[in-house]
Amino acid sequence: MKLHVLLVTTLLCSGTTEAIEPISTSIAVGMAAALTGFLASYQNIFYYFNECCRPEWIFFNRTGLEASLQTKLFGQHIASHIILKAVSGFVSNDNPKKPLVLSLHGWTGTGKNYVSSLIAESIYKEGMDSKFVHVFTSELHFPHASQMDTYKTQLQQWIKGNVSSCAQSMFIFDEMDKMHPGLIDSIKPYLDYYDKVDGVSYRRAIFIFLSNAGGENIIQTTLDFWNAGRNREEMELKDLETSLSLSVFNNKRSGLWHTSLIDKNLVDFFVPFLPLEYRHVLQCAEAAMEARGLKPDPAVADKVARDLVYFPKSERVFSVKGCKTIDSKLDFYT
Repeated sequence: MKLHVLLVTTLLCSGTTEAIEPISTSIAVGMAAALTGFLASYQNIFYYFNECCRPEWIFFNRTGLEASLQTKLFGQHIASHIILKAVSGFVSNDNPKKPLVLSLHGWTGTGKNYVSSLIAESIYKEGMDSKFVHVFTSELHFPHASQMDTYKTQLQQWIKGNVSSCAQSMFIFDEMDKMHPGLIDSIKPYLDYYDKVDGVSYRRAIFIFLSNAGGENIIQTTLDFWNAGRNREEMELKDLETSLSLSVFNNKRSGLWHTSLIDKNLVDFFVPFLPLEYRHVLQCAEAAMEARGLKPDPAVADKVARDLVYFPKSERVFSVKGCKTIDSKLDFYT
């Protein structure tokens, strides 16, 4: 509309209004309208083909997340329940008081990274390939203890810059058990109950920490249930959460050692990932075959599962590497 007025005004103020015929004015207005329509269409096309921080690209699919957790994540009834509730509640809240902070703990191959990707896929159209999902790996991004001050500054700048571009950003910190203690405390203000920090609101961001720390505690509790003849599905978060948070806080090999994030209760949930049994490895193998477009073969799945190492050695209850080596084993058996 402003462009229409500008063109007409330009013509009328040119000092030659007597020479302007009504049809000329109509053409000018028509050209302005066409140009405005083109720009609007171009903008829509741009948003369609280029990922933007808009509802076309960022929208929560609760049904999809629930289905994925039920059919793709095996042996993790506690983690599935917590993650669905936590993510659903946070994303549906129009005015969260702080960012969502999840700390996922468990032995290797139990599904921590996989769950992170399922969460990303349920929120971002591009999933883990979204430019609003950021992954930091301790040994890759923060390898040298001597450069801690530099890392702290860089980490603050990275997070502030990305949240400034899109409030609904997700940050995944892998290998927290290998992160230098004290580094993660540099982003504590961004995870706290503040309206804004230096003019930027972090309340709609999601932070996910992945760690093997606390895995021994989780394994021992799960083994105690097994030795007592109790079903693992009877285990609840209350059986693990307090001891898990304490073991992580007091573990000097953990990036969360004596961190203010735990001390100030800024981690919303400590999510335990239980060690996987033979039956869960079978499910992983069959799911991996299906993902390759193959018909699940119970005989092949059995060979793959039996090929893994289990502990304790006498009982062979839990897979040492969970489902981590399933794909490479399938290459051998299929």
